[in-house]
Amino acid sequence: MHSWKKGLWLFGVNFYISMFTFGGGYIVIPMIRKIFVQQKQLFTEAELLEMAAIAQSSPGAIAVNLSVLAGRRTFGIAGAWISAFGAVLPSFLILALISSCYDAFRTQPLINACLKGMEAGVAALIVQLVADMSAAIFRQKQKLPHVILPVTFLCAFVLEILAMTLLLFWCCVSLGISVIQHGKGSRV
Repeated sequence: MHSWKKGLWLFGVNFYISMFTFGGGYIVIPMIRKIFVQQKQLFTEAELLEMAAIAQSSPGAIAVNLSVLAGRRTFGIAGAWISAFGAVLPSFLILALISSCYDAFRTQPLINACLKGMEAGVAALIVQLVADMSAAIFRQKQKLPHVILPVTFLCAFVLEILAMTLLLFWCCVSLGISVIQHGKGSRV
């Protein structure tokens, strides 16, 4: 594929994903998986999980971060810039339109009903994503990822421990295990 066609395709894909995914960054992951991994086979599921982890831990919107990483993996630095522009442009255009008509949108029951319907769709996509990511985690041979998911769920939803506290705890645990394993000369 010619480089300008690849760039145009990359822009179009990211524009499409950003335009039709509502609900935040986690909704973008199944779309990128479908197009980049399953249809075009530009990278693997494992690479997508790595990129998702990096996108989550980087400052900024997860959706934009993941689009930039997918673009870079696909088409280098130019792909990262093209993907960033394609991912940000729909939101910019929608917000410009909505802010110019805010009063009209705010009072419309039909608009409110549509947004409530979108919430249900977003919830279903998040459930699917959690199921897919959980399956990928449980296929790993390491024991720590098997423990993190259920313990974090229990602590967050039953014991109501703050997410930041859990994140710091698991960071310390992971760092400690890495230091111990590095000291033994084994790979994490």
